[in-house]
Amino acid sequence: MSKIILGISAFYHDSAATIIKDGEIIAAVQEERFTRKKGDNSFPHHAINYCLDCLNITINEVDYVVYYENYLKKFARLLINYHATVPFGITSYLKSMPKQLTQDLFLEAKINKELGVKMPIIFCDHHMAHAASAFYPSNFQQAAILTIDGVGEFSSTTIGIGKDNQIKLLKEITYPNSVGLLYSAFTYFTGFKINSGEYKMMGLAPYGKPKYVKLIKDKLIHINEDGSIILNQKYFNYTKGLTMTNRNFEKLFNIKRRKPETKITQDIMDLACSIQQVTDEIILKMAKYVKKITKLDNLVLAGGVSLNVVSMGKLQKSKIFKNIWIQPAGSDAGASLGAALWYYYSILKEDRTVNLNDSMQYAYLGPMINNTSKLDDKILKKFQAKYTVYDEDTLAKKVAQLLNDGKIVAIARGRSEFGPRALGNRSILGSAIDENMQVKMNLKVKKRESFRPFAPIVLESDAKKYFDMDTKSLYMLMTYYVKKEHRLKTPQIKNDNMLDIIKQKRSIIPAVTHIDYSSRVQTINQKQYKFIYDVLKNYKKLSGIGLLINTSFNVRGEPIVNNVIDAYKCFMNTDIDYLVIGNRLFKKDEQKNYKGKVVKFKLD
Repeated sequence: MSKIILGISAFYHDSAATIIKDGEIIAAVQEERFTRKKGDNSFPHHAINYCLDCLNITINEVDYVVYYENYLKKFARLLINYHATVPFGITSYLKSMPKQLTQDLFLEAKINKELGVKMPIIFCDHHMAHAASAFYPSNFQQAAILTIDGVGEFSSTTIGIGKDNQIKLLKEITYPNSVGLLYSAFTYFTGFKINSGEYKMMGLAPYGKPKYVKLIKDKLIHINEDGSIILNQKYFNYTKGLTMTNRNFEKLFNIKRRKPETKITQDIMDLACSIQQVTDEIILKMAKYVKKITKLDNLVLAGGVSLNVVSMGKLQKSKIFKNIWIQPAGSDAGASLGAALWYYYSILKEDRTVNLNDSMQYAYLGPMINNTSKLDDKILKKFQAKYTVYDEDTLAKKVAQLLNDGKIVAIARGRSEFGPRALGNRSILGSAIDENMQVKMNLKVKKRESFRPFAPIVLESDAKKYFDMDTKSLYMLMTYYVKKEHRLKTPQIKNDNMLDIIKQKRSIIPAVTHIDYSSRVQTINQKQYKFIYDVLKNYKKLSGIGLLINTSFNVRGEPIVNNVIDAYKCFMNTDIDYLVIGNRLFKKDEQKNYKGKVVKFKLD
């Protein structure tokens, strides 16, 4: 008899839902994609409904509902924390505790109310959910497990072993000592938003120098040889206040916290560089210790820190482990998947058959945009959109020609990606050999900070030609370095104008080469995604290079586009030249609402 399990993450950040049937991942998606609220933490009604629709069932036909946290353990941690920080944590206590007492302690009832049912809700420990999301979808029969994030119930880092259908957690680092919270503290101090701005600080780091590393290690953190850490709470405020850092933190570095959206100074760049280097060191020490105690060749990772592509790239290059697999939805969204898989395998003890290809289906687990759909045609007709329909082969050649002509092309087709990375189905593509493309796409399309780097999508067969890498990179989760023979000498910029620094041509693929020659690479093969593969093959015939910019189809502050309406709206409100929706091709200046310049286009 089939077993259907619904996994849920909610109420903190990146709310999501996943549904599995007999261990097969059927669907998984974040709530933000529907509500258009980035990082939405509300109960994932839309995501759940989508998951149910994929099986054409109602919530009453679900066998088990599994939540990604153990709320009683979390409540115990909060009580212990507030008791330890009396009276300094009174403000945080008064803000948090009423919600804990009136809502979170009755979480099972709340979830039932939201679902409109009355059934037992199963609660999975947070880091076990992360561990399960990393191990069970991997193609390893046995692997070491490392999960690193801010904090779950008590754990901030766990080490474990997965074998067949079972997971055993062996070691942990507990709150308030946390690599994730340390990184978030610097994210906050450098003026970026916690739980989303970490990517920005990571992108900023190569512009700085690691001048504060010694100070961080002398005053803020003690790093043991096994990678475990102790944070000096004298400089942090998250245990007792409403901010991440305090005045002692400012005094230590003699720097004022940067206010969001203000100028980024060299000191801020140096802080970003320094904490990234410290994070790299911690993760490498953790990995060496995991290898020492497990003696395994395979490592799987999850948790928010596993999405630090710089650290993951250094881990891959270190060769501490022979094989590494990272959950592409490594944050709390992916914990909804882990919770469901944990119950199916660990508790129900169902047999696990390792999928040697990819049980994550290359993360294409979200809502579908069909090549042709009468409903989508009706929507587009309402917007008076003009387009031409092509067959697959012709469309791939057309898109390749447009990209070779220097045009920016957005893609919205197939199932959307689960996790933070667009992997070809909700992507914006552009030329990587155009030295002006990075600035143009950042400012005119993405409408974000000019320093943000872009990732390349490259034919798997060509990846080693351009980058120092010897493995596939399906999920864009690691940075690799442009090979030395493709790098160009750049004169030293004497002023501190970041735009002048960014515009320097550093390699033969300048639009995807960061200031330190790194790139967050995605490799593509025919089996993985034939259409984008064909675009790259045709583009290579025209340009000589099987590589393009691939960035997520959205603008700053908004989630990745989900459906036809989102895609057309983003297209019309940016300097994207062409749009692909399914097998339809749209040209910007042919659209009725286009007036020769980008205007705020509303879809009622």
